[in-house]
Amino acid sequence: MLDSSRPLKPVCWVGSARDDLREFPAAVQRFCGQAILVAQAGGKASDAKPLKGFGGASVIEIVCRHEGNAFRVVYTTMYPDSICILHVFQKKSRSGFKTSLADIKAVKRRLKEVEDARGR
Repeated sequence: MLDSSRPLKPVCWVGSARDDLREFPAAVQRFCGQAILVAQAGGKASDAKPLKGFGGASVIEIVCRHEGNAFRVVYTTMYPDSICILHVFQKKSRSGFKTSLADIKAVKRRLKEVEDARGR
């Protein structure tokens, strides 16, 4: 449930994240969009969890399963004035739950870009 009395935080999109989300099936876009809206309102969707390896709960992963595929949206809440969408991807691994090294590197690179741009 969203608190309509609170203003929504703006979303900043890093790199190709917005375009990548637009490539997902419509149902996945709606699901992820709803989870992002919850984050904008200061909450955390039930299908969102801290991304392992980032020390704490400031880097969040939205997990969406659709027609046998796994889709992910990674964002950060480390800035109180906005939600920054860092990386959007379809998980390709056929076994296990680990996120690929390439995707982890992309998240780290884009998080650093945001930190550098904000002078942190």
